[in-house]
Amino acid sequence: MRRMRVVVSAYGARGSVEPMAGLAEALRERGAEVRVCAPPDGEFTELLDGSGVAAIPVGAPVRPLVTTVKPGSAVGLAQRAADLMAAQFGPVAEAAEGCDVVVATGPLPVTAGARSVAERLGVPYVYATHTPVVLPSPHQPPPGRRGRPLPPDVEDNRELWDLDARLANDMFGAMLGAFRDAAGLPPVDDVRGYAFTDRPWLAADPVLSPWPTAGIGIGGGGGGAVDVVRTGAWFRPVARPLPPEVTAFLKAGPPPVYVGFGSTPLGTAGSALARAAIEAARERSRRVILARGWAGLTPTDDGDDCLAVDEADHQALFARVAAVIHHGGAGTTTTAARAGTPQVIVPRAGDQPYWADRIATLGLGATLPAPPPEPPSPTVLSAALATALSPETRARAEAVRGRIRDDGATVAAGLLFETAGR
Repeated sequence: MRRMRVVVSAYGARGSVEPMAGLAEALRERGAEVRVCAPPDGEFTELLDGSGVAAIPVGAPVRPLVTTVKPGSAVGLAQRAADLMAAQFGPVAEAAEGCDVVVATGPLPVTAGARSVAERLGVPYVYATHTPVVLPSPHQPPPGRRGRPLPPDVEDNRELWDLDARLANDMFGAMLGAFRDAAGLPPVDDVRGYAFTDRPWLAADPVLSPWPTAGIGIGGGGGGAVDVVRTGAWFRPVARPLPPEVTAFLKAGPPPVYVGFGSTPLGTAGSALARAAIEAARERSRRVILARGWAGLTPTDDGDDCLAVDEADHQALFARVAAVIHHGGAGTTTTAARAGTPQVIVPRAGDQPYWADRIATLGLGATLPAPPPEPPSPTVLSAALATALSPETRARAEAVRGRIRDDGATVAAGLLFETAGR
């Protein structure tokens, strides 16, 4: 009997690709053949190779874009969007030949293109996101689009989501129509609704990220509730071993504080932020594990109480640290909560303020305002770290830890088998 074949299209930073690696491993455990189309950055290829799935490099490397493009800037956006969409109709379409289902996550040029590929092949398509802020809801405004700021005088979220749908059509409608026409497909009049489908999958933990029961419809216009499929967050099933130097550092003293800002571009603020975090930890008599990340953070001195690392599996590390100071990405936030480790979030953009608000609401740590006008001072971070290290916060984090699901990828794999079967 032929194995089920799944093609995953994931374009974005680490937070977009790693959950898909978790899904791919869960699918492989059920006997599926999986191909993951992801950016050609070496760390993503290594990640997917370690998951035992076929990695197909697609599009331009993400790291140079994240570290060089000014946040919020639309310069070069049209060409980048066209290149991303072309990749879906090119390498992704080639990888999808003979597959049973297509799963996609990422920006609209990727997901609308991926659904078009699935439509042309006549196979099911699933849109997945690891954060709810991109899904229409009367309880939150849309996140905004590069170069197209939302009007500050409009407060009704339904009206803002309707505007967002129109902006998506203005930015990507003609582009998508041209690619679809060349592929022999009819035009699409609602790019966002087409990409998201009427049953988007939300790969986020329901405790950390509850979804309201009353939605407004993917296409806007005040329609019915969004029929979101909740799976739980997607993790890789087995944590990878920590580097020897990290293990040795952990054994050499009490639990340190982890400091890392992932793939968030920090620019000139990076060195100041690293310095403030290290000084704050020292003020609380804590050692530091500093993740260099895409911002290239470095220690402020050669003290033996700070270890700088390029890579360390969060699932293996976070249960062994006293607290996590980070940017508020979905994966980092969920992994820390799953480990029962208190957090200090310094959000900057995107979905980070959302996760910061959720951690504050649940009492799992301390958060700073976003976006910060300037890097927080050591004094401010020290006060936040004191809150995170308090017995009350630790007890709350431990209590919530037992409620975080760890089977999200397995649940999603099962649903994909059902989807392909239908």
